[in-house]
Amino acid sequence: MSIRASIPLQPRPWPVLDPFLFCVHHDDAYPRGDGAFGPAVPIAARALGNDFSRLDGWSLYHGHPVPGFPAHPHRGFETITVVRRGRVDHSDSMGAAARYGDGDVQWLTAGRGIVHAEMFPLLESEQPNPLELFQIWLNLPAARKLCEPRFVMFWGEQVPRWQHAGVTLRCIAGRPEGLDIDPLPGPPPDSWAAHADADVAVWTLQLDPGSRFTLPAARGRETRRVLYAFDAPGATVAGQAVGGPTAFDLDAQSAVDVVAGGARCELLMLQGRPIGEPVAQHGPFVMNSRAELEQAYADYQRTGFGGWPWADPAPVHGADPRRFARVDGAEQEPPVNGQKS
Repeated sequence: MSIRASIPLQPRPWPVLDPFLFCVHHDDAYPRGDGAFGPAVPIAARALGNDFSRLDGWSLYHGHPVPGFPAHPHRGFETITVVRRGRVDHSDSMGAAARYGDGDVQWLTAGRGIVHAEMFPLLESEQPNPLELFQIWLNLPAARKLCEPRFVMFWGEQVPRWQHAGVTLRCIAGRPEGLDIDPLPGPPPDSWAAHADADVAVWTLQLDPGSRFTLPAARGRETRRVLYAFDAPGATVAGQAVGGPTAFDLDAQSAVDVVAGGARCELLMLQGRPIGEPVAQHGPFVMNSRAELEQAYADYQRTGFGGWPWADPAPVHGADPRRFARVDGAEQEPPVNGQKS
């Protein structure tokens, strides 16, 4: 059968398969800002510093008063952050900084260790500040877990897309067989996604009412695939009705039809060949054994993974909504007319 299993989606996190470790959909209806990048509404009722309440449709997370995730470490995997609406401010222990959104993708290889902050500044003081993003954790194989950290920005204008008959497919990683789509920007060199036979794909799919799309079969015989129908009322996947937000564990070796009903549909697909190694995870560190986790904590306590070069554990990059990235001292901006900067 094309569908191995279907699982109702909870607000967070979503179920994943090897080589992925974690997937979360943040969709926060933030109110207008207070002029200092926090919310212009009372927040005393929230668990400040650990607010995942979704009270009034949004959370502060670990930020206070600015929503987001102040400085925290990672080792042994990668984060892929796809921002659909709003702005995210990134800062890290390598000195890199960015403000990104509008479909931009940040690909961060933690490798041997990095500290970063992800803040959600509320830039608009006269209107709401909606934020929507996916954050995906992709494992690193044992041979690459202690690679050099790396920060890569793929601007929304550069992310390949295919549009036809009411269907929009955006390819953050991986290229579908049989579709005429522009070449993809390459993932970081130490990524599992950089292995041609790993068959890693991260796609978003939007279908207008009544439209359909056939997910082509994956190339690899070992490839696994999960399709998240997170906003697909009335749709069908391989002939099965989507009764609510659902994760479909699909047979990746079979083509699968996705058909929209009377409403627009939004889906996310993650696929890849399993790494097939032991996973030892504790909080922000993902290694292959308990001993390696203990070493990760000891290394972080000793070195701080390079230290924190910012005056604030939760930096915000000013009031200008302009998107930018600053890596190794060089400024990057989104391309003009889709051309690479």
